[in-house]
Amino acid sequence: MKDTAQVHAQDGVSGQSLIRSAGGVYCMGTSFNIVAYGTQRERLESAIADALRESKRLDELLSNFRPESELSRVNQLGTRGPMTLSSELFQFLSACHAYSRSSEGTFDITVGPLMKAWGFYMGTGELPQPEEVVQALERVGYTNIILDEQNMTVRLAKEGVELDPGGIGKGVAVDNMVEILKHREVYSALIIAGGSTIYGLGTPPNEPGWEVTIKDPRQPSKVAETLILKNEAVSTSGNLEKFFWADGKIWGHIIDPRTGYPAMGTLSVSVIAPRSVDSEAWTKPYYILGRLWTEKHKQDNFRVFYCEEQASTYAWL
Repeated sequence: MKDTAQVHAQDGVSGQSLIRSAGGVYCMGTSFNIVAYGTQRERLESAIADALRESKRLDELLSNFRPESELSRVNQLGTRGPMTLSSELFQFLSACHAYSRSSEGTFDITVGPLMKAWGFYMGTGELPQPEEVVQALERVGYTNIILDEQNMTVRLAKEGVELDPGGIGKGVAVDNMVEILKHREVYSALIIAGGSTIYGLGTPPNEPGWEVTIKDPRQPSKVAETLILKNEAVSTSGNLEKFFWADGKIWGHIIDPRTGYPAMGTLSVSVIAPRSVDSEAWTKPYYILGRLWTEKHKQDNFRVFYCEEQASTYAWL
């Protein structure tokens, strides 16, 4: 998809007229869209195309739906012994380990068996039997990913452990796409990954930044907060993305990997951070661990918009 148009604005440095262009692709199970401004049509369109290709390349590396991806091969063969990885996948898994340690295990890319037990893997969810949760929990835990930095290898500690990059993959892709656009001297851009992770590069013409809204989790047709993004990302996780009703209550798709059950008490969390990978990775730990933990442990350069189930108002932390 490609859309290009001239706009009545100028680059503040060169004085040249700005051109607006847009494009999008479907990968990682969602849509990636870019709106960007630049001074040269062909260079702008080429930069957008290259950034979108990067999202597809990462899908081919990190997808747990594609049997031929490097990550899927780890899922298939990782229990047989140490597997030598590409530098890129090893660094990705090392970063995931670090997020897990820092979040008391609430960020965990081995959560796949629990997602399947609860029917959220390619589905809308269903209430499992307690023994199904227990069985899935036996195959969950980031310490089951055994990394050897010296030899650049990974081994999965037990049969049935599965890597699921769904809570971080889009953030990695968006950051790589931003770097491509910066390198190609794009004036400004907005990158949207599935609506849940958004990065604002620079500012659109004659504006202080990119305006982005956060939906009210109680009334999704309404806006809870309006943000202005400039060289930063926002990611949002909430119980209305995927959920089902059972036993008189809502069961959301954000599962606490320590207990095996969906986290309760929070409606949605939005994290604003300099990098998309951080904003995406931290939304679920903040959601699971609660407002008080988030207030105490969040990074100083993050802003967090917290929507609690029992609170009458939402709050910035």
